[in-house]
Amino acid sequence: MRKQLMYQIPRKGLTVWRLYGFFNTLVMAILAGVACFLTYYFEWPSFIVYIAIVLVLIVGLTSIWLFPNIRWDHWRYEVREHEIEIQSGLFIVKRTLIPMVRVQHVDTSQGPILKKYDLANISISTAATTHIIPMLVTGDADSLRSRISILARVAEDDV
Repeated sequence: MRKQLMYQIPRKGLTVWRLYGFFNTLVMAILAGVACFLTYYFEWPSFIVYIAIVLVLIVGLTSIWLFPNIRWDHWRYEVREHEIEIQSGLFIVKRTLIPMVRVQHVDTSQGPILKKYDLANISISTAATTHIIPMLVTGDADSLRSRISILARVAEDDV
């Protein structure tokens, strides 16, 4: 059994994922409302209304409560001297190991919702792809970005 990674996404990240789920549910509810209106207007079978309501309830339950809780529970990361390890996934948990010598640059980004909750994402770019550590507190994200930058520079000097 592998050791659990040290750091987890802050609790505020769970709130933001739930907010994203609320917006998804809102879009689904609007589409369901349109379907209900069309069912009434064109006198289609009434089971379409029940299906639309059930779909909105399922999307709301999964995207506001279930998926954010699972995602928050699985998301972990750890930055070591020679590597960065990220664990993520909803149903299939994936662990990614990024050697420091492969890190090309590190960015932080923040949208309006993340800014309201004082959170930021860190993007770690390698030659092949970009890895993201989401929803870190802004101060922690800035210090982690600086730390990764320093460790990547030291790793390049060693090569």
